[in-house]
Amino acid sequence: MKVIDLFAGCGGLSLGFINEGYQIVKAVEFDKSIAQTYKTNHPNIEVIVDDIKNVDHGEVFKENDADVIIGGPPCQGFSMAGARIRDGFMGDPRNFLFKHYFNVVKAVKPKVFVMENVKGITTMENGKIFNEILSIFSDPSLLDGSYYNLYPQIVRAIDFGVPQKRERMIIIGVRNKEIDVKTLWDATKEQIKKIYPDYFDRRTVRDAIGNLPSPSITGVVSNPVAITSYQSYLSCAAPELQNHIKTNHSKVAIDRMAKISNGENFTSLDENIKSVHSGSYGRLCWNEQAPTITTRFDTPAGGRFIHPSEDRTLTPREAARIQSFPDDFVFTGNKTSVCKQIGNAVPPKISYFLAKLVRNIIEMEDSINE
Repeated sequence: MKVIDLFAGCGGLSLGFINEGYQIVKAVEFDKSIAQTYKTNHPNIEVIVDDIKNVDHGEVFKENDADVIIGGPPCQGFSMAGARIRDGFMGDPRNFLFKHYFNVVKAVKPKVFVMENVKGITTMENGKIFNEILSIFSDPSLLDGSYYNLYPQIVRAIDFGVPQKRERMIIIGVRNKEIDVKTLWDATKEQIKKIYPDYFDRRTVRDAIGNLPSPSITGVVSNPVAITSYQSYLSCAAPELQNHIKTNHSKVAIDRMAKISNGENFTSLDENIKSVHSGSYGRLCWNEQAPTITTRFDTPAGGRFIHPSEDRTLTPREAARIQSFPDDFVFTGNKTSVCKQIGNAVPPKISYFLAKLVRNIIEMEDSINE
């Protein structure tokens, strides 16, 4: 089955669908540096490096180009929508990112689409924005006679065997059909358990990064022997791993980190630190899950990202492990870009589940049509 990935990022959402045997026919990513990571890991996929507003029309995307459209329109447009939605949600230029996602769905008419976004989208503007999204996709007059039944679901990374307390909204749209999502959701879990019996077991920070050696100046280290089943799941045959490089912290920052014990944060310091983040200078615990990996995981003040036993923040490789990226996935670009790529990605373990779920939805549809 064919897939189009919009707002593709480095490819976390694509990765799960590729692992389930889908063919990604096109991916759209505006940021050149991030698109390069996608190309590096998926050299045979056509990556359109452009603003989606320039490519969301019928000359680039045509009906039946793909069975599935995936992607997560950034939420800035939603959060900036304002108290009143003038001329309707689609008429507000501040929501252009979502609008262009909608335009591609309208042009291609996939059987299913998967949209990922922040958990808080359901409550933005007292729910008006979310309700507007639901109503737009269910309106045949806006989709040339088609419509989509939407099935929103809050997913918690921890429930998919990812050692992270990340929560996201997943909206699944099914064209012209009603389905029993809960039954298919449960059936998909059972399918995966037959392949990976402990796939959904809870994992800890130690499960994810406990076997990694000390970081190197270049970020290249010898590939360690997997100790846990989670490490085995992400392991690769390459002799070396990349992106295991630590941030060069100031002496002041290092001295502060040295005073922080597991589970503590800046409030344990004997100084007045003003921080917008409640977890600033927080140290991770080996036997717990990490908080949401954000784009600032390399910064002590950015949240609870200090290594459990070393006076430094997480390396990109460690953050990628906690996000469930395989060890042979290579992140390219400068430090800021790499942190952005990892922090904004959909954990591949979640995307693999979604890919299997979508396959079940489409196969069920096809059997009904037969």
